[in-house]
Amino acid sequence: MKIYGYGKQSVSADDIKIVTDVLNSDFLSQGPKVGEFEEALCAYTGAKYCIAVSSATAALHIAMATFDISDGDEVITTSNTFAASANCVRYVGGTVKFADIDFETANINPDEIKKQITNRTKAIIPVHFAGQSCDMEAIHDIAKEKGLYVIEDAAHAIGSNYKGMKIGSCKYSDMAIFSFHPVKNITTGEGGAIMTNSKDLHKKLLLLRAHGIERDSELYDAHGKWYYEINSLGFNYRITEIQAALGISQLKRIEDFKAKRKHIISLYKKIFANDTRISFLKERDFSDMCFHICPILIDFENLGIDKKKFFNDLFDAGLRLQVHIYRFTCILIIEGLGFHLVTIQ
Repeated sequence: MKIYGYGKQSVSADDIKIVTDVLNSDFLSQGPKVGEFEEALCAYTGAKYCIAVSSATAALHIAMATFDISDGDEVITTSNTFAASANCVRYVGGTVKFADIDFETANINPDEIKKQITNRTKAIIPVHFAGQSCDMEAIHDIAKEKGLYVIEDAAHAIGSNYKGMKIGSCKYSDMAIFSFHPVKNITTGEGGAIMTNSKDLHKKLLLLRAHGIERDSELYDAHGKWYYEINSLGFNYRITEIQAALGISQLKRIEDFKAKRKHIISLYKKIFANDTRISFLKERDFSDMCFHICPILIDFENLGIDKKKFFNDLFDAGLRLQVHIYRFTCILIIEGLGFHLVTIQ
């Protein structure tokens, strides 16, 4: 029996060659490939600055630290997401406020964001679920009126567009976060990145990525070219040369990945077009998706079996499903040729 997992990365001969070249080079960390990867991400998204890091969770963490989120501060996000979208707020001592979703898209509802704002609210983390962009212009307008920061959790959404602009351009946000985990649209094994258009934020993020170490050429004359200072608390969130090299190669293929994912989703929709037990989330006109996953809503009463039997029967048939986000009634998520079950209660 053939086994289908949740997801499988696509690694090409070019991917292998560029990684092998790095393994044969002088640098496995802190070499030129990280900068090349960051430049490639800027060129692709249109953002001015990029900071590549060890994971999207690390990216979210230092994003919170950059905005000095701390005890007493509130950050609004959606409960329909991976734990890191909320955990990052707790890492720095902040309080998480959950706004409800648009049940047609599973993305955060701007009207529900308004209901959660208090005089302690400092930031909003909209999550582009499954690759579909949130309504970023509406969220930006709310944030601008209330003086809030906006950090896009775009872990699902590299390759997607919003109103003709690439997710990660940061036109309607202060930062955007990408993930390069193997199940994501492109992979570096593990890894993430932060996009921003702010020079000041970029400088602070660089310090937070690498222990808070600051090198200032103006001090070299007095102390020597080796000199550095640590004036703030930072972390070891660097990405390696190996990961960055793979990312450079993978990014060149993202439009092909996007087209293939769209084709697969179109097949799913065709197959289930006349099945009243199955429905799909709606795609908004403003969002051109690079599908990370394809959510399917299942009417279990109409199906005639419960969630447990459904899960177990598919598992026994070789479909290695996973329970992921508890939010709706149930969603079956299919990625590529793999399957992913989301039960929501």
